[in-house]
Amino acid sequence: MNTKEETNKTITEALSDWIRGVFSEQFGADIDLSGVGVVQAANPQFGDYQCNAAMSLAKVLKRPPRAVSEQVVANAPSHPAVDRLEIAGPGFINIYLSDAWLLQTVSAIDQDSQLGVPRSGAGHTVVVDYSSPNVAKPMHIGHIRSTIIGNSIDRLHRLLGYNVIADNHIGDWGTQFGIIMMGYRHFLDKDALARRPVEELERVYVKSYEKSREDENWLTQCREELVKLQSGDPENTALWREFIGLSLSEFDRIYKRLGVSFDLVRGESFYNDKLADTVALLEEKGMAEESEGATVVFLEEEKLPVCIVKKSDGGFNYATTDIATVASRVEEFRPDKIVYVTDERQQLHFKQFFTICRKLGCETELNHVWFGLMRLPEATFSTRQGNVIKLEALLDEAEQRAFDIVSASSPEMSEDDQREVARAVGIGAVKYADLSQNPQTTVTFTWDKALALDGNSGPYLQYAYARIASVHDKYTERFPDGNLDAFDIVLTEPIERELALKLIRFPDVVKRAASGYKPSTIADYLYELAQCYSSFYQNVPFLKAEEGIRESRVKLCGITAQVLRGGLQLLGIETPARI
Repeated sequence: MNTKEETNKTITEALSDWIRGVFSEQFGADIDLSGVGVVQAANPQFGDYQCNAAMSLAKVLKRPPRAVSEQVVANAPSHPAVDRLEIAGPGFINIYLSDAWLLQTVSAIDQDSQLGVPRSGAGHTVVVDYSSPNVAKPMHIGHIRSTIIGNSIDRLHRLLGYNVIADNHIGDWGTQFGIIMMGYRHFLDKDALARRPVEELERVYVKSYEKSREDENWLTQCREELVKLQSGDPENTALWREFIGLSLSEFDRIYKRLGVSFDLVRGESFYNDKLADTVALLEEKGMAEESEGATVVFLEEEKLPVCIVKKSDGGFNYATTDIATVASRVEEFRPDKIVYVTDERQQLHFKQFFTICRKLGCETELNHVWFGLMRLPEATFSTRQGNVIKLEALLDEAEQRAFDIVSASSPEMSEDDQREVARAVGIGAVKYADLSQNPQTTVTFTWDKALALDGNSGPYLQYAYARIASVHDKYTERFPDGNLDAFDIVLTEPIERELALKLIRFPDVVKRAASGYKPSTIADYLYELAQCYSSFYQNVPFLKAEEGIRESRVKLCGITAQVLRGGLQLLGIETPARI
């Protein structure tokens, strides 16, 4: 896989193209070969990769599957990665990789900041819309999945070379601002605002909202405050900007703890001046019409409910804003795709406005990555306000629980170092507990599982990294005159080859995780890699091995540590050198 045209391909892609070419040459390009490719062999007894295409093409070619495979194997040209092909069973083609190529490829990872991952997204732009908290409300655990799943999707695409625009589309407009303004003017505690600004804004909002349900006059005044804001009243506009500024400061503090950053932070209000024109365009195209005083788009042909784009009172809703947002992003960034990361409850909304965007002529790929909700066992947290658990409370407790573990396991560390390690381990535990799950499942979070030092957890992988990285230090200490660069990697044991194979498959895993928008694919791989390394470490001597073999194994450890660290970075998880 060293030819110039293959530098942007993973091993699976390169082998698939190669074997597809053989089928095309032998049986003609006029048959459908889109399903021809290779997959990783489930059992190493049947090769490193397999091609099962003969089974599906046998009927088309009117020949037995084994005869099809025999013709392919007999006429396949050499490939630098392939040692040999064998036919198994009724016509499976088993592919065995060349050890020389495998050694060359795994050794190249050592000097590659990309860890072998091709920059196949270069020249393409993707907008990733995630997190999206509401102004004047503290972030709660409902925001964590969108934030960290979105951030991992962001990181995956950046590694693949995409021009990524991470956009935090905050909720900074709507009827709630009239309610907040009335609460601010009548119920504000200035000392509380100075200490915990967003919590105080939430408190006055709740109090004002409760009063609006009991007092019609109060509700009328709230609406009047909203109209003044919408009309550009200087005093209300200044208050609104203050709410946004206070909220963004608090959000940024949480994002810093999570290691998350954005290229853009644009609220719904950014698109306000485009909403009337959006509805006018829909009417001009004959897509929108009046119904019971509202302007709506009927989507019966798509088997979707009616979508309201302008309410009977003249106001616009989320669908209108989102349609205008897509048009604005397409015009400004010319993205190849736009990815939205929200919870499962918004699936219908996205189907509706995606459909409308396509009918308006939008050719940009639109993707809704939805996820299940995060749930917690009863009494998991001591800090509760109603049924909402603040995200900051979750992170505080994670760090404290991790500190208790670190201080007990490493009492010789200074407290400052213990706190720093606990921060990385605690936050990493929360992230991994989420990201290791299929996004479309409901996650039940428990501290025991999240902070376990064994099993499939963030701390286990962080500990595995620290342990693997320490092998180099032990080598240097025992062999101060040793020179790793003087020796090549050699594969003398089956477990060494197994580990090397696992390492070169990292690029395929990255591409699969990005294309499927599933960070859990990375988590699964990292856990398998750590287990494979553990078997390697336990079954062959390292520092006691003879010279040359010893250096080879230390180098293989170093590459494993690099890949483990790179994979955890894609999940936004730090890797302390010591735990």
